[in-house]
Amino acid sequence: MKTESADVFLSRVAKHAALADPARLRIVDLLTLGDFSPTELQAELDMPSNLLSHHLRALEGAGLATRRRSEADKRRSYIRLAAGALEGLAPGVEYGATRVLFVCTRNSARSQIAAALWRQVSQIPTTSAGTHPADRIAEGAIDVARRHGVNLPEVPPRRLGELAGGDFVVTVCDNAHEELTSLGGVHWSVPDPLRINTEEAFENAFADISSRISDLAPRMRAA
Repeated sequence: MKTESADVFLSRVAKHAALADPARLRIVDLLTLGDFSPTELQAELDMPSNLLSHHLRALEGAGLATRRRSEADKRRSYIRLAAGALEGLAPGVEYGATRVLFVCTRNSARSQIAAALWRQVSQIPTTSAGTHPADRIAEGAIDVARRHGVNLPEVPPRRLGELAGGDFVVTVCDNAHEELTSLGGVHWSVPDPLRINTEEAFENAFADISSRISDLAPRMRAA
């Protein structure tokens, strides 16, 4: 699955490689708070100047840090976090879709919750379906959604039909993922809350799906 351009990917590689060193990661941690002179960084890190210079060159080369001369003492410079330095550490917007389709086996809990949560955070249309749909949405799914202020649509579970060309498919059920081997898309291995059918099981599924949607939505664009 293609994720991003080669240039962007290589830029991320360089940043991660630079941050793999504990000292450089500590320097970046400090720079998130403010600007430091090399002398101040030496004191903070208890590091000799030649070693600090090596680490700063690596951070500057990876696009993580910049430096400027002091307006007061021209012999002094300040190191600062480069603009957008940390934005490139995680993948950016990578996928275009006309619709996001969440799929599970019975379309009675996980996929319904996922579609409802997606509507709250993205303008990209969404729907859900099941490989073997149930007669109705599970009460536990309705209850957990209500507790979190999410309204599930009052529609019966629907069967997975033909996919449109612009659909981005997310299976949220191991059974559906392993049954639909040629479906493509991505898979979230969310345990079936109906197996235990307790409030805690539905809360765990809701939290898992909510976290994953928060991660995925910023990486999607409308096609």
